[in-house]
Amino acid sequence: MGKLKVSKDVGGIKGLCVILPEIFSDSRGYFTETYNKADFEKEGIFIDFVQDNQSKSTKGVLRGLHFQKEYPQCKLVRVISGEVFDVAVDLRKESETFGKWHGEVLSSENRKQFLIPKGFAHGFLVLTDFAEFCYKCDDFYHPNDEGGIAWSDPAIGIQWPLVAKNCQDEYVYEMIDGTKLILSEKDKKWSGINAFVF
Repeated sequence: MGKLKVSKDVGGIKGLCVILPEIFSDSRGYFTETYNKADFEKEGIFIDFVQDNQSKSTKGVLRGLHFQKEYPQCKLVRVISGEVFDVAVDLRKESETFGKWHGEVLSSENRKQFLIPKGFAHGFLVLTDFAEFCYKCDDFYHPNDEGGIAWSDPAIGIQWPLVAKNCQDEYVYEMIDGTKLILSEKDKKWSGINAFVF
C-alpha cells in the first residue's frame, strides 16, 4: 500500500479533495497506485466505485458543466496525458457553498487526482494539444438523467484560464493563443444556475 497526500475541503468547499498518490521513481521510470481502497479508507474516504471512464480531447475542448439529476455520481478524476483545468460547482441545496466553484489544473506531470462528491456539476477545459482524462464513478451513467449548467454562467463566475472573448465578437470565446473553444451542441445550450430548481 502506498501513502496518499490528501487535501480536504479544497477551495473552502466541504467534500472536495485533491489527492496525490505516492510515486516510486528510478532510472527506469515510475510506479504508482492510482487507487487503493484501503489507503482511501485510512484517510476517511469511503466510496465504492463501480465504473471507470476515459476520454481523449484536443486543445480548446470544453466539456461541461454536467451533473446527474436523480442518480448523482461521486467522481475521482485524473489526467494521464496532457493538461486540463478541471472544475467542480457545488449544487447541494443545503450547502453553505451552494453555487461556489473550485478548479484544479490536472496533468500527467503533477499526477493530481480530484475527488468530486455527489451533488456537484463538473467540467474541464483542455489546455494542451490533447489530453487523456480518466475518472472513476460510484454509480453507473444514466443517459436520460443528465443535466447541465452553462460553462460561462456569470452567476457562478468560473475563471477559466487562458480564455477570453474574441475582440471582434463578444459572443465568441477563444483561448489567448487564438484557439477557438470547442463545445458540444448540448453544452452550448445549458442555462445558468439560477434557472434550475433542485
